[in-house]
Amino acid sequence: MTRIVVKIGSSSLTSAEGGLTRSKVRFFADEIAALQKSGHQVLLVTSGAVAAGFTTIGYAKRPKLLHEKQASAAVGQALLMQAYNEAFQESGIAVAQILLTRTDFSSRQRGHNALMTIEELLAHGIVPVINENDTVSVAELKFSENDTLSALVANLVKARQLAIITDMDGLYTGDPRKTPSAVRIPQVDQITQEILEYAGGAGSSVGTGGMRSKLDAARIATRGGVPVFIGQVTEPGDLTAAVQGTGKGTYFTTSLNKLPIKKQWVGFLSVPHGSVLVDAGAEKALFAGGKSLLPAGVTGVKGDFHPGDVVEVINPEGGVIGRGVVNYESWQLKAVAGLSTEEVQKRVDVARIEVIHRDEWITLSE
Repeated sequence: MTRIVVKIGSSSLTSAEGGLTRSKVRFFADEIAALQKSGHQVLLVTSGAVAAGFTTIGYAKRPKLLHEKQASAAVGQALLMQAYNEAFQESGIAVAQILLTRTDFSSRQRGHNALMTIEELLAHGIVPVINENDTVSVAELKFSENDTLSALVANLVKARQLAIITDMDGLYTGDPRKTPSAVRIPQVDQITQEILEYAGGAGSSVGTGGMRSKLDAARIATRGGVPVFIGQVTEPGDLTAAVQGTGKGTYFTTSLNKLPIKKQWVGFLSVPHGSVLVDAGAEKALFAGGKSLLPAGVTGVKGDFHPGDVVEVINPEGGVIGRGVVNYESWQLKAVAGLSTEEVQKRVDVARIEVIHRDEWITLSE
């Protein structure tokens, strides 16, 4: 069975003023049920808890203060799951609630536990309904958007496709609501800086994610070997069409293999503890040669880190080219930066001579 992750945003589930629109929830439940009945395993990543809850509390508009958002989420999450449960029941499908924070991904053990739970639910034909645990999340531990959460989930479960549903029928060369000459892009094979510049801001007052956050999510998913669809699902059969390659939106392709969980953690889920600056030769060896990073290619060190920590690697132009697990204390690396392996062995005592071994490295640049 093929595995599909579907992400639905707040604006697709609520009215313009906030509050759940039950008919919208039922529509998407029917679309997902049709996918499941055609032989797919479907995971749903949903926004909408804060948008669903703030009107019930009595706020005039979507709150901006953290404690107000958390209170809204606490009310809205119950309303959201009640609506999904009732909607899916009409198709004879059970749903399960899974609330995650970045901490659940940043720990490899907790990420593995989440995966095992999801696998068990899918094996029994249950649709996991996944959302960020907004009630307890704080700014430092939040996903930037649920778009990011959907990409991480897609990589975690090794999905065949991630479908991000939005109110736009794909990516345009400009905002078609403001620029009549803007042209829709049907397929993107590489997310370049030019592609990123096409993205605008948030599209509605009840959601938080604009096209840029969806492109960022597409970069994460495609880097993990998962193709992405970004577009509209407004009529019966649209979601099936999106999965089949004829949807109303933009398709993001990838030629990369799916990442093992360890590399997903290094690249997208861990919190870097510092930076290692490298010269052009080291950049080429890491990026194109599949080599490990040696002290000879290091030109500088930033931050305070220890063996086993994740660090970012910075090229001579100042760009982040990837992340890896470092084998040195930061002070040790400063002491041997630019030196040959022979000189390094004379000056410091380390378990491995490589600064970052290629098996614990992931390239992030295009």
